[in-house]
Amino acid sequence: MSSSSLYAILLLLAFATLAGAKDPSTPLYNYKYVCDANRLKAGGLDIANLAYCDKTLSYFQRAKHLTDSLTLAEKAQLLGSLNKGAPRVGIPRYNWWSEALHGVSNVGDGSKFGKIVPGATSFPTPITTTSSFNESLWKAIGQAVSTEARAMNNLGVAGLTFWSPNINVVRDPRWGRTLETPGEDPYVVGRYAVNYVRGLQDVEGQETAKDPNSRPLKVAACCKHYAAYDVDKWTDKGNMLIDRFHFSANATEQDMVETFLRPFEMCVKDGDVSSVMCSYNNIWGIPTCADARLLRGTIRGDWNLHGYIVSDCDSIETIVQSQKFLDDTPYDGVAQALNAGLDMDCMYYYQKYLESAALQGLVKERDMDNALINDFVVLMRLGWFDGQPVYDSLNAKDICSKEHLDLATDAARQGIVLLKNNGNALPLSTDKHKNIAIVGPHAQATSVMIGNYAGVPCKYVSPIDGLKVYANVTTQMGCADVFCKNETFIFPAVRVVRNADATIIAVGLDLNVEAEGLDRLNLDLPGYQNMLIRQAAQASKGPVVLLIFSAGGVNVTEFHKSNDIDAIVWAGYPGEQGGAAIADVLYGKHNPGGKLPITWYPGDYVSQLPMTSMNLRPIDELGYPGRTYKFYNGSVIYPFGYGLSYAQFTYAVTSPQKMVSKKLAFNLHCVQLSFNNTAYVPPCHGARISDLACDQDDITIDVSVTNTGKVDGTETVILFSRPPQGIVGAPIKQVIGFQSVSVAAGKTEVVTFSLNSCKTLSIVTGSAYVALPTGQHTIVVGTGGNAIEFPFQVTLKK
Repeated sequence: MSSSSLYAILLLLAFATLAGAKDPSTPLYNYKYVCDANRLKAGGLDIANLAYCDKTLSYFQRAKHLTDSLTLAEKAQLLGSLNKGAPRVGIPRYNWWSEALHGVSNVGDGSKFGKIVPGATSFPTPITTTSSFNESLWKAIGQAVSTEARAMNNLGVAGLTFWSPNINVVRDPRWGRTLETPGEDPYVVGRYAVNYVRGLQDVEGQETAKDPNSRPLKVAACCKHYAAYDVDKWTDKGNMLIDRFHFSANATEQDMVETFLRPFEMCVKDGDVSSVMCSYNNIWGIPTCADARLLRGTIRGDWNLHGYIVSDCDSIETIVQSQKFLDDTPYDGVAQALNAGLDMDCMYYYQKYLESAALQGLVKERDMDNALINDFVVLMRLGWFDGQPVYDSLNAKDICSKEHLDLATDAARQGIVLLKNNGNALPLSTDKHKNIAIVGPHAQATSVMIGNYAGVPCKYVSPIDGLKVYANVTTQMGCADVFCKNETFIFPAVRVVRNADATIIAVGLDLNVEAEGLDRLNLDLPGYQNMLIRQAAQASKGPVVLLIFSAGGVNVTEFHKSNDIDAIVWAGYPGEQGGAAIADVLYGKHNPGGKLPITWYPGDYVSQLPMTSMNLRPIDELGYPGRTYKFYNGSVIYPFGYGLSYAQFTYAVTSPQKMVSKKLAFNLHCVQLSFNNTAYVPPCHGARISDLACDQDDITIDVSVTNTGKVDGTETVILFSRPPQGIVGAPIKQVIGFQSVSVAAGKTEVVTFSLNSCKTLSIVTGSAYVALPTGQHTIVVGTGGNAIEFPFQVTLKK
């Protein structure tokens, strides 16, 4: 036999082994699905003897058959995120951990980039995308990401379970993971979650099902990190280190119901998400991943999750080794988690200790079975067992497609927020501003734009790349990096801007300043960035644009007031196409319509309260000013919902409805609320919404939006409600709806809001009831100078 023939035979044998011909535990990457008769036969198994492959049975029945056929050791192994499968019964190994926060990521090792798939579309980070306040955009991004994920799965380099999105509410502006989130309002965060999850999961035409546990999934999403998680690593004035592995988020039940749990409830109930991830932190001393009330009681019981609950990675080890909860041994730790309702352990603690815990009598094998059934049913809905033919044709051409890159560019455009525009300095003109200078640490931004959990992008378009489409561009960095510790770089930047027709100063933050595992100590721009801005602005002869990259707000009070700065633009972290989007906005190809999803506080905010204070409401005796636009009682640089346009818009409410009446059954009671001394106190303060008929929308509000400017534009109309005056602890106002509308110059468009009074006008009482107050509420349309408001009466009848 020739050496070449021998090599060919060896190569074929190697391929057969990789394809699983001899070992049914290998990944499915060379097969379409688990219940492939040929695959099972190659492993010595007969599909006719495997009831879990019987398609005439329900997913639950099949999952139970499979679970019942496993040994105790196999069950423990399969409850870990990176498992070896169960070759004896034909189950291949599977890595549950993939991420898709704003594009398919390589975090978790469930998805890989290389020769087969060099990269995937990296959309703007969620904080930037949320600034669009465009629900259809959020869903479209989810659909694009799941298409690329399915294509990568077909090519053998991705799983089907993606632990995204992050839907924690931004309670404090210092939090390092702000870039991953949809902002500070729980309703907006919840609506983002619902739309992005639906985009990831929904199979067209099968968005609902009589039995949700049978509804097919495109990919499986995961809403995280449950719950009250928003401290990563923070130092209290340099003296005390607080981190997520040891922090106990001692939030009131009022704040839990009103803020920290609400987005997760919306994600489960309205988004029908297939997974929820519990967080590292404790709540009142109990680790969330070992809290049966939060997991088995709330997620599984109250909200009826159709899917599985997974730990944040190494959470059980953290409970045992770092938090030393109840001085648990590893066997106690896995028992606590399983008994609380945790179905899947990210990492290895279940795999290492759960079998012994069961043999010691610390857990019931039945609870292991129930967890496995929850996991297997999700994999069945994904087609992991039977295939999903509708997606079989997806391949490399569906990754980094022009359609997806265009969507990424449009998402970045829609998310950019215009914060200042004195004298209509923007947009720039290709006639007047042919030679421009861009200076600053982010002038040539690439990887900065995609933030974290980003994988490998298709290609970058930096700010310089984007601006070169419109003008001749010169540049100097001005700072060696984002920390900007060496002022000697400033003078070359100043020299460059002196003769430019316009100057763009690109500054801000990056993952070295705000990131997972890293909270900020202050709100200032790092190092000498302020000096660079001042000197470059003073030397410039043309308009000066301050371009900011960040997730959290930064203290730009000086530059908002400065006559040397003509415009301020916040780009967030705009994704791989960010440079093109920025240039399109600066030169007027796109009229900015983004609104801030977080409050930008003045710099002294951080000195008024520690990051570890969980209370959202002001505490006057401690001098705490409160948190988020709903409760903060101090001054701001830019409020939540703020954003300018090159057009000007006015609002008018054209709907006649100004009241709603609800009926309270004779045997039910009014709820008691607390009022301050100056308030009018109605005879019936309000009613619990659980005591009212709340199943239908009963409020219609029509808002006409007129563009009084000279250019077409898109305006986001944000609707707020303000509770009756005098209710102690009630929010200042709260978002109840939002819509974006395109309005041509000189034209008027009407936006209609159909609302449910129980959901939109209710408050959470101090004792954590959700109640609808009687009396005069106020509806507020918009923010800033063009906002209008009108009274809206709520009455209760018996």
